[in-house]
Amino acid sequence: MSNDITKLQPAGIWKEFNGILGVPRPSKKEAKMVAYLEQWAKDHKISYVKEECGNIIMSVPATKGMEDRQTVILQAHMDMVCEKNSDKKHDFEKDPIEPVIKGEWLHANGTTLGADDGIGVAAALAVIADPTVEHGPLECIFTVDEETGLTGAMKLDPKDFSGRILLNLDSEDEGEIFIGCAGGMDTIIKVWYELEPAPEEATAYRITVSGLKGGHSGDDINKNLANANKLLTRILWQATTWFDLQLYDFQGGNLRNAIAREATAVAFIPNESVGDFLHYVADMEKHFKQEYQVTEPTLKVTAEVAEVQPDVVIDEMSQFNLLNGLYACPHGVIAMSQTIPNFVETSTNLASCKKKEGYFFIQTSQRSSIESSKQDIANMVEGVWSLADADVEHTDGYPGWAPNPNSAILDIAVNCYKKRFKKDPKVRAIHAGLECGLIGDKIPGMDMISFGPTLRGVHSPDERCEIATVQMFWDFMCDILKNAPKK
Repeated sequence: MSNDITKLQPAGIWKEFNGILGVPRPSKKEAKMVAYLEQWAKDHKISYVKEECGNIIMSVPATKGMEDRQTVILQAHMDMVCEKNSDKKHDFEKDPIEPVIKGEWLHANGTTLGADDGIGVAAALAVIADPTVEHGPLECIFTVDEETGLTGAMKLDPKDFSGRILLNLDSEDEGEIFIGCAGGMDTIIKVWYELEPAPEEATAYRITVSGLKGGHSGDDINKNLANANKLLTRILWQATTWFDLQLYDFQGGNLRNAIAREATAVAFIPNESVGDFLHYVADMEKHFKQEYQVTEPTLKVTAEVAEVQPDVVIDEMSQFNLLNGLYACPHGVIAMSQTIPNFVETSTNLASCKKKEGYFFIQTSQRSSIESSKQDIANMVEGVWSLADADVEHTDGYPGWAPNPNSAILDIAVNCYKKRFKKDPKVRAIHAGLECGLIGDKIPGMDMISFGPTLRGVHSPDERCEIATVQMFWDFMCDILKNAPKK
């Protein structure tokens, strides 16, 4: 099967997305994408503003006969999560994303696809480029650094646009319209260590947990996915007592908003205990496979002699603090909503643990649709790590987006969906963070909804987009624009 996505329908979106795939755009390193959008606007003779932070805002006049409509904002973020399989050679700052069509889904070759939110950017560009799409005045806002800090939305200047109706094109379930989201904040932990000589009559082993699905720390937190940091900690924590394990290194997870897929540690095992230790690791793999037999079918645990035998380990007290902190640190769903059925209200993600010079750097992310609960779980994480004598710091975080069931644009969207697809859409809130929370906080009264095609496995190399839903997404968006309210 050909992997030429420009032959897919609707042609406009896929043409624009194909162009975007060739532009490197890691979070906080979107300069090439910013330049791409600037050139695109110039080529199409579209007026635009480039904000100091890198946001691009294009202003598009109404099509003929639609001048009496209110201005509608199409909003998407230009950055992408950069994750790849361990055996994949790919430089996200230089190399294009390679699309792969597998049946009804579009994947990437060993990396994240970047449909989150490249498909939203492509949709907005396709609307501008297509003269057959009927719409009133448009403002297309493309923000930077959504994935690692919501920086673009945070620094968005209200003076640079006038619209008060916003369509956020950054959701992942066709047939669902989102009208609210969780707020969030990160907690940063530093566990300091000293180095001491490696033990004699012992061998360093590399213990690795791999083959996990990973996923979005908001959308996927309730799917019983394994966290590699937590599984590896279970192995090390018990082995410290049973085998006198002495730790040299721990590296797990990558991104604050992704559930850790892989984690690896290097630790010394007394030579006399190596056989028992290897049996123990094999047993732990069996336990993990049983616990996650449905959600993590490719889970794998290995223990192999380290290629390089270090001559130092971290000191005993630091190892005690690190492993106890990681073990006790909460991860997963903390509370379900009391008002919205089957909706996660509060959660936390033990995102990453990285060894630095002199300290281990641990990052967690907390989410809640209730501000006090968000602060409460952040305090809980701080309490755990304070007991481990760690330094703890919280980020400022970002606000949630309170649902407005009386939204005018929501009524239009629901009616458009019913008319087009002969069924009711689901109207709901999402546990993930959306830029709508910050934009709504910045501009009270902004009437907003969020929708998109079906994406799965976002923030992981398993990210994929259901091809047929892109046509549905396009038709739905065009219907909303055609029926936008009058001034």
